[in-house]
Amino acid sequence: MQGAKFPAIRPDRFGSREVKHMRRIGILGVIAALALGAVSCGKEKPHVAASQKPATPVIGVSLLTLANPFFKVMGDAMQAEAKARGYEVVITSADMDPARQKDQVKDFISKKVAAIILCPADSRSVGTSIQEANQAGIPVFTADIACLDKSARVVSHIATDNFAGGKLAAEAMIEAIGGKGKVAIIDHPEVESVILRTNGFREVIGKVKDISVVAQLPGGGMRDSAFKTAQDILEKHPDLDGIFAINDPSALGAVAAIEKAGRMGRVKVVGFDGQPEAKQAIKEGKMYATSMQYPDKIGKLSIESVAKYFAGEQVPSETLIPTGLYKKADAEQDPSLK
Repeated sequence: MQGAKFPAIRPDRFGSREVKHMRRIGILGVIAALALGAVSCGKEKPHVAASQKPATPVIGVSLLTLANPFFKVMGDAMQAEAKARGYEVVITSADMDPARQKDQVKDFISKKVAAIILCPADSRSVGTSIQEANQAGIPVFTADIACLDKSARVVSHIATDNFAGGKLAAEAMIEAIGGKGKVAIIDHPEVESVILRTNGFREVIGKVKDISVVAQLPGGGMRDSAFKTAQDILEKHPDLDGIFAINDPSALGAVAAIEKAGRMGRVKVVGFDGQPEAKQAIKEGKMYATSMQYPDKIGKLSIESVAKYFAGEQVPSETLIPTGLYKKADAEQDPSLK
């Protein structure tokens, strides 16, 4: 109330006693007003504090696709782990489309999520989206597939040891074709995990002088597109001995093409994932092996890494999960199969 002015009281209208009385009333009125204001403010504060409940941290997730069971398992594991830790997870699917994933990241940023987890649809172009999240102060994590843009900041990458898995797949192929022959690769070079798999496969195969890689063609990472790629390969290479497919949907597409061409048993197929349908195909002799990975572990560890980051703990820049080779002997002992 500092600086407040009151109307001057003219002595000619009132006597000195009346003047003093009115001044006393004015001062008391001001004091009463101040006291009322203080009481009023005191009541407002608890009301505001009660309405400001801590918000549940939201983690935005963009998976490569939900058409592949591998990513569905990963997403479910993220949801379960996040729920156990009191977080909310929003799962979206890029549907193998980098532009769609870019829009999803923009949406996460506009909604001010606490963190973002990405399975990049394109390991190079995803860098611009990650940089936008960096500028917004939102930490970014990658799962299964890494970003290859070095200017983008990623807190931690959690994935299969894809290079080692590719080497295991090559060992299975060498065994399947008896250490000699012609093989092809059904590829999906847009993503970093696949680049590592094919590099690991080629490193081991390249050391065997009697085996040659006669084709390496993109299959889109999906069964239908891989089926068409396999048909092209089989037509151009009638003496083909084996196909390494970079994931199980691609491997199952290759199996369908081999069956249609009447070359089942002649051309061996090695996949990568360990999905139930691929395991069943191995048991039935349609596939030779698959390099096993564990999407549930990737999903769980991704949320754990975010939780550690929130808690201010040190988070490793990369966590790689070893693969295992799954062959017919394993399928014969697998209670989950028919």
